[in-house]
Amino acid sequence: MMSLAKEAALLMSSLSIYRGILNRTVPKAFFKLLCAYDKPPLEFAGAWGEFFRLLSDRGFADDLAGCITETALFDENRFSMLAADNRMDELSAEALAATKRDIAAIIKISRITPEQVLLGYEHREELGSFEHSLPRWGVGKPCEEFSTLRQCVDRLVNYYAKNGCGMFARYRAFIWRNGGIEPVVHPDNITMSSLKGYDIPRGLVVDNTKAFLNGIHCNNCLLYGDRGTGKSSTVKAILNEFYKDGLRMVEMPKDRLGDFPILVDKIAALPLKFIIFIDDLSFSSDDKTYAQLKAVLEGGLAARPDNTLIYATSNRRHLVKENYSERAGDDMHRNDTVQENLSLFDRFGLAVNFSIPDKTKYLAIVHSLAEEKGLEIDAETLEREAEQWAVERGGRSPRCARQFVAIAEARQIKKD
Repeated sequence: MMSLAKEAALLMSSLSIYRGILNRTVPKAFFKLLCAYDKPPLEFAGAWGEFFRLLSDRGFADDLAGCITETALFDENRFSMLAADNRMDELSAEALAATKRDIAAIIKISRITPEQVLLGYEHREELGSFEHSLPRWGVGKPCEEFSTLRQCVDRLVNYYAKNGCGMFARYRAFIWRNGGIEPVVHPDNITMSSLKGYDIPRGLVVDNTKAFLNGIHCNNCLLYGDRGTGKSSTVKAILNEFYKDGLRMVEMPKDRLGDFPILVDKIAALPLKFIIFIDDLSFSSDDKTYAQLKAVLEGGLAARPDNTLIYATSNRRHLVKENYSERAGDDMHRNDTVQENLSLFDRFGLAVNFSIPDKTKYLAIVHSLAEEKGLEIDAETLEREAEQWAVERGGRSPRCARQFVAIAEARQIKKD
């Protein structure tokens, strides 16, 4: 009678629609372990150790089922791509049958215990008492979409239709690099609640984002103003706030704006909402990318799809840098040049100003952060030291406040 471990090895070997999971690190190592059922003890033990290391490194030492099914959930294949595009009618009956078979196989594979692997090992007696020293993993439970076989296909179709498939289901943040979209594995996890002050300007950006997600009229957005006031942090916090509602973000370097039509072609058909993020935007008077961004915002042949908005940050309201020598130049149509330089700002339907806080607002931010961190310091000392910190760094800002509180917290921890 075939052991469950050997059967699992055959099932993994015969995966078709979801075969891509065999290229993922943990399933690949598990397959290698299952296939080592007739190998010498040294090779078998090596496969066991390597598999457990990888499983543990990913935080799934107690949850094999969760790891295997989550990997399958994020697999990009014929079934998941058609489901994401709401084109399930294009999936043949044969492919659907193969999908159902793979799903059943993945669920069964994910439930294999260490003892079942040992029972299927042909040279178990040679391991002797050594087998008791082998680390054991926990089976855990599959992710929700794979929790019951009967409803699994419908749940997966609904999941892909809402979240997309492949990397767009797994990750929330991306960057445009070398002509392609690459995931940001460890994005900034800043939250809206951690940002202090600027409730009114930040609220405008949040409301615009909510309208975007709800299919209501919304605008491309420029967050401009003084350095250190939380413009970029606001954009990143919005992603973390709304990614569960289908929001994704692709950061696009300013010098790659000419690739915008290529980028939107890759995401236009996806069932997700995308913010194209351009950070620290400014242009010299002869910068060619200036005209490219104008066309992207309004007026170019490549229209911005409905599932895409542009959010940009800048330390300047007038995005084109201008020197006094240029004002005194010999341009015969000076007013036309000025209007041209201002026209880019006008093409952002929403422009939100983040300006340097006055002393009262700055200290309010400091107090709020200090309370959040549980600093044990009297108000007078806190304010005096915060002001001194700001003077030494050339001015007040939320960034300056965060840096001061971080230093104060470190001093308190060291003192304790």
